[in-house]
Amino acid sequence: MKSKKISLKIYRIDKYIIKKFLGTYLFMIALILSIAVVFDINEKIDKFISNSAPLSEIIFNYYVNFVPYYANLFSPIFVFLAVIFFTSKMASNSEIIAILSNGVSFKRLLYPYMISAGIIAAASFVMNSYIIPPANKVRLNFEHTYINPERKKTDDRNIQFKVADGTIVYFGNFDLVSNIGYNFSIDQFDSLKLISRLTAQSIQYDSLYHWTIKDYQIRNFDGLQEKIIHGTSIDTIIQVVPNDFIVAVTAQQMMTSPEITHYVKSQNERGLGNVKDFQIEYHSRIASVFSAFILTIIGATLSARKVKGGMGLNIGIGLSLSVTYILFMTITSSFAVKGNMSPMLAAWIPNIIFIAISFFLYKRAPN
Repeated sequence: MKSKKISLKIYRIDKYIIKKFLGTYLFMIALILSIAVVFDINEKIDKFISNSAPLSEIIFNYYVNFVPYYANLFSPIFVFLAVIFFTSKMASNSEIIAILSNGVSFKRLLYPYMISAGIIAAASFVMNSYIIPPANKVRLNFEHTYINPERKKTDDRNIQFKVADGTIVYFGNFDLVSNIGYNFSIDQFDSLKLISRLTAQSIQYDSLYHWTIKDYQIRNFDGLQEKIIHGTSIDTIIQVVPNDFIVAVTAQQMMTSPEITHYVKSQNERGLGNVKDFQIEYHSRIASVFSAFILTIIGATLSARKVKGGMGLNIGIGLSLSVTYILFMTITSSFAVKGNMSPMLAAWIPNIIFIAISFFLYKRAPN
């Protein structure tokens, strides 16, 4: 009978912690994002007015999609701060001491924390992988139209890639606004032997895979013999569209995780090298799921002990660790894009470092 009463008390404690965790997490998101929206409006109101942005689009195309994107982006940090805030409060009220003194181990105390982190992580993964990317298309199109039209990438230079086995195309430069490429060439290979080369002054994209080549020259090679053909215009089918090789800076944010996987595979098959940002985005989405658990453990172990500095000291330490986590994410992503670091490793380095921190703090947790 006594064991049943203890089990019931533990169950009530679990419900109490889950309610505190999720409630504090949602309250922090609502509070911080409300402040962020106010500051964002204050910063961008001049551009809204000067670019004649309709009020309905500002609300429904921009801010309705702004809030979930940034809430999900900083979700691990909100988890961390929420855990530190309510656990420090429990510790200062001697609730943690009371729970542990009744025979509940610290490991058992972490169960409701992990359940709450799991709920947040699952919701974050679904949002990040399937729901937010389509919403980002609307938000980013609004930004490119009314806020930062100059940031939209509309041209590129020295583009070379494979469109089929033995077929390599090259653009000296390409203008996405006019859909015209200049200094164009197509090389046809049989194994490693060049059998045909087309060069042209310009090439224009018309519709799906349909291109018009202008002022061209074709050189066909047959052993030591060469046959040259000239022409002013010819229509052809090339299995590629401009958006395949001119990629917006934020394109990865507008793709679901399965779309990123397919895109990276197709770009690698064509020999294009503009996939690191997409690989980092894909692995970051997975890493962020596990970061919710790691940061929950750190937050709980850090703030479960009653200290002289009280809640303020724990929150200060929590903010410092949050800034450090974001800094590591930024630095490692830059190394992956501009250096030779693996995108997977870049996405996981912050988690690896914070796993070590969580293990150290867990060993020192009160029991």
